[in-house]
Amino acid sequence: MIIPKTAEEIELMRESALIVSKTLGMLAAEVKPGVTSLHLDKLAEEFIRDHDAIPGFLGLYDFPNTLCMSPNAQVVHGIPNDTPYEEGDIISIDCGAIKNGFYGDHAYTFAVGEIAPEVEQLLKVTKESLYVGIAQFKKGNRTGDVGYAIQQHCEQHGYGVVRELVGHGLGRTMHEDPEMPNYGRRGRGKKFVEGMTVAIEPMINLGTHRIEQLKDGWTILTRDRKPSAHFEHNVALVDGKPELLSTFGYIYQALDIESDEETPFRAEALVL
Repeated sequence: MIIPKTAEEIELMRESALIVSKTLGMLAAEVKPGVTSLHLDKLAEEFIRDHDAIPGFLGLYDFPNTLCMSPNAQVVHGIPNDTPYEEGDIISIDCGAIKNGFYGDHAYTFAVGEIAPEVEQLLKVTKESLYVGIAQFKKGNRTGDVGYAIQQHCEQHGYGVVRELVGHGLGRTMHEDPEMPNYGRRGRGKKFVEGMTVAIEPMINLGTHRIEQLKDGWTILTRDRKPSAHFEHNVALVDGKPELLSTFGYIYQALDIESDEETPFRAEALVL
């Protein structure tokens, strides 16, 4: 069952989402060769708690850490460890936080130093597909419209679109209805309703769309061990249109990147 949010609840969710956005922005300056995911995980937990929020992933379904840290061929749900990152790696950092009883949950894939051109292109196209999908989260559309848009954008570049893992509704629990696949058929699936809030998150592979799970019960890998990219935003349906609750602006501020990609999906300018 889809749970629409009131205007007041959407603003509370925005607070939660922005805690995550700020956490990712803080981590952006720390992602470099030699750093470990356990170190970043500790920084994230301290930052979230210092902002009067609770780590949203820690203990959820018995997950052992604050961050899901998934390098290179890991798609999602990687467990932080003490292996240092190397020049040329990529790392998906997925973060959640709870504030005022609501979850924020989004992700960004970072480059560790200089990365291979084909991997850089994968990140670019995957992030593009996120906004292509968000544009279809509007009155009159259905989950299949978002999934179709993401799938078409990525498959035209020859990339694999993961089937088994999907986006989701978001609110007082981490996973609400509806599921938000990154593939689908236009006009199919659950219809969007005013006030609904979702996490849209393309998970796109350089090679095959097929995946495997490690024996740890969490880590998801591409079957061909080629790199995978993951980007995620939290979005509300407001006045029939998509409105971002999260932002990559803090990441871009830390990395000195200029971007206007979020502008069409903001009710007003975000002051960082």
